[in-house]
Amino acid sequence: MEKVKIYVMTHKEFTPPSDPIYVPFHVKTKIGDNIAEKNCYYSELTGLYWVWKNEKDADIVGTCHYRRYLLNDNKNIFNKEEICHILKKYDVITTKTLDLNFSYYYGFGENHKYYYLDEIEKIIKDIKPEYYDIYVKLVNEKHTYFGNMLICRKDLYDKYMEWLFDIFTEAEKRIVVDEEDSYHRRIYGFISEFLQYVWIKYNKLDVYETMVGMLGEKAETREVRHNLFAMLEEGKVDDAKQYILDARKKRPDILMEASDVTGELHICMEIIAIAGLERQKYGKSILDYRKTHDELIEFCNRLNTFTIRNINNVDIEKEKAWLIDNHATDVAFEVAQKCFANANNVWKK
Repeated sequence: MEKVKIYVMTHKEFTPPSDPIYVPFHVKTKIGDNIAEKNCYYSELTGLYWVWKNEKDADIVGTCHYRRYLLNDNKNIFNKEEICHILKKYDVITTKTLDLNFSYYYGFGENHKYYYLDEIEKIIKDIKPEYYDIYVKLVNEKHTYFGNMLICRKDLYDKYMEWLFDIFTEAEKRIVVDEEDSYHRRIYGFISEFLQYVWIKYNKLDVYETMVGMLGEKAETREVRHNLFAMLEEGKVDDAKQYILDARKKRPDILMEASDVTGELHICMEIIAIAGLERQKYGKSILDYRKTHDELIEFCNRLNTFTIRNINNVDIEKEKAWLIDNHATDVAFEVAQKCFANANNVWKK
């Protein structure tokens, strides 16, 4: 039977899966051949590098995160038998392709400096020229993988790591990473997610794409959520708006599903939009009637259910009656419409 090891990358203590194929690994480990001192730039890639250089026994290796795991069709983490069976037919197991609303290049520049991606393109042209055309094509399209999570045979994994770190070793000679905060400093960790997509596409690998499961909520996300609801309960709409804008500037990924696992940050933004516009139009807002966390969540859940049912031409009278009784306004409905789709304007009291 083949030996399988899935390394679970972490920077903190956590409870690992009970299945012994999942091996916890601290990304700042300094034993063996390592680049732990570069973790601030490479994020989980310091762990991927360690597996490449130091794992000698496993036939199949994989990487995931202490909060994110690749899941099977039953939404459970993969076991050894499932992995071995899939890899008889496929080359790689990884995340589902992300379908973006814009090109990868544009999206990267919205959250990071174009300079880094432009330099990577130059490096690929110089030292991996056979990859240049497909890189240029894909960077201007709307797809990528994410999370630096994959499972494959160790020899294939080693080939990918060698290719990736050839590029990044050259990048370290050319690129000056000048960022004020730790999030944006992890530039190679971000770019590698897309480079995995490039490498797989160029090599025409057979890919088994699967869902990603989240375990728990990031501490920083929990803190932002707590502070936002505290401000909203006090009616401080403008403060809450500025706070979430500042939080997004520091961590552009904070509203992604991988961070906002409860969806409540999105609800906070919806409440902020509704309350701000209602005050402009009426002098009052939903925050004059509902203040607590549970009350605001209930209101938005009912409002959003109404909107979705309306979009899908499903009966809306029950939800509509509840919303009218609970001070919902045309402004609230218009905001919800923009959150989901352009529903028919049926909001008539």
